[in-house]
Amino acid sequence: MKTTLHKSQTRGYADHGWLKSHHTFSFANYYNPERMNFGVLRVLNDDTVASGMGFGTHPHRDMEIISIPLEGDLEHKDSLGTSAVIRKGEIQVMSAGTGVMHSEYNKNKDEKVKFLQIWIVPNKKNVTPRYDQIDIEKEKKINDFQQILSPNPEDEGVWIHQDAWFHMARFEKEFSKTYSLKKNGNGVYVFVLSGRVRVGDIELSARDGLGIEEVNSFTLEALEKSEILLMEVPMEL
Repeated sequence: MKTTLHKSQTRGYADHGWLKSHHTFSFANYYNPERMNFGVLRVLNDDTVASGMGFGTHPHRDMEIISIPLEGDLEHKDSLGTSAVIRKGEIQVMSAGTGVMHSEYNKNKDEKVKFLQIWIVPNKKNVTPRYDQIDIEKEKKINDFQQILSPNPEDEGVWIHQDAWFHMARFEKEFSKTYSLKKNGNGVYVFVLSGRVRVGDIELSARDGLGIEEVNSFTLEALEKSEILLMEVPMEL
């Protein structure tokens, strides 16, 4: 098993006043040649947006963009005609494809919003842009891997143009479970949202990340009550 450890305090950080963002991988003004991506996982931003503020309308193309709110309400608008609010317990996906314009704002005037912004390099270019969001809270599972994203429209969760699978793991203290990879050659990026976990002899705390390659399976053990996002992705861009 090959591993790459990213402790939370080693991430890039940007403070724009209205936006505070931690970057696991190189993004905007944060550049680290050793932190460009984990396979097709190109961006993992841990964003906090001040009340009433947000990202104005801007373009994307040929990227799969996933947002997972952790606190508060995020208001989305795009050139596809979508106007939606996404909340904790939901997941949003946008296939930029041939091109899309969008904005993301904190809908509330009295509280901040926290969310993960994730970019995945697609396996198809120039696709028709699309938007989707679903409630993943109603299918919430304890002490299991809950699939929230896959390549297949008919599967659980949202889908994207890539052989990637995302799972949420909400484990009670001292619970452990083995994750088996869906596709040979893929890797898994483990990102701890809260709590403390162990993979092999590596301990991870909140906002630590661990890239895992060259395995068919691995065991995740919760050292305390924990919530973890597992992102299985192809390792070749």
